Amino acid sequence: MVFEHRTQRLLPFRLWLRRVARSVLVALAILGVSLAIGIAGYRGLAHLGWIDAVLEAAMILSGMGPVAAMPGPAAKLFASAYALFSGVVFLATAGVLVAPWAHRLLHAIHAADDETGAAEAG
Repeated sequence: MVFEHRTQRLLPFRLWLRRVARSVLVALAILGVSLAIGIAGYRGLAHLGWIDAVLEAAMILSGMGPVAAMPGPAAKLFASAYALFSGVVFLATAGVLVAPWAHRLLHAIHAADDETGAAEAG
């Protein structure tokens, strides 16, 4: 997602809402893929049933913590790697969701500063 340059006008509100919606869709896609990775890993390596694998992946991805005990070394290593991966996914998803809001705020502040500077110079 490329945002407008600071020298450009503030994006109209309606287009900005589209940008926010696009960010939400990207965040949901990131979460969906991450959840699918977790489910596959817990199904294959920890031999959990579908519901238990979904629960375990969702709990780790949301930062709540593990539910089931991991049966062997491969499952424990996967759970460790998935927990670290989930932390990065959390930060990336938060960044994707906050970016349009932060950009609009900073752009509006900068635009207000430009108008003040132009009024003082004129």
